[in-house]
Amino acid sequence: MGLRVFLTGVAIATAAIPAAAAAPNASIEGRWQTEARDAVVEIAPCGQSLCGRIVRFLKPPPGGIDQRDVKNPDAKLRGRRLLGLSVLTGFARDGDEWRGRIYDPKSGKDYRSVLETHGSRLTVKGCIGPFCKSQSWTRAG
Repeated sequence: MGLRVFLTGVAIATAAIPAAAAAPNASIEGRWQTEARDAVVEIAPCGQSLCGRIVRFLKPPPGGIDQRDVKNPDAKLRGRRLLGLSVLTGFARDGDEWRGRIYDPKSGKDYRSVLETHGSRLTVKGCIGPFCKSQSWTRAG
């Protein structure tokens, strides 16, 4: 009977290995709280790719809940509300990562971006050339 329990344990552990190995491949879809804990971004399909938009403020921006995209370098876009604004665009899977663009409304700048899941965490990288800055976002309930 001891051997049977051991073999059952090995079978369960072996079955869990592919699931653990697949964790970095987990979907990035869903709601994510930013590292600064000031907003929730929802990532969902938009056309053939994934996009992320600000769906909730956890801390109101300086201009309040109706804050506009005042730092945008394109004057025609400065009237857009931040709430509902797409800050992640064009994301497509590339192996264990997702590649697309990220827009920072605090600076008005757009960057090449790489996203990768690690359980309930999402590593968000904004890159200029070979240099990237990372943030860690957490799944929001």
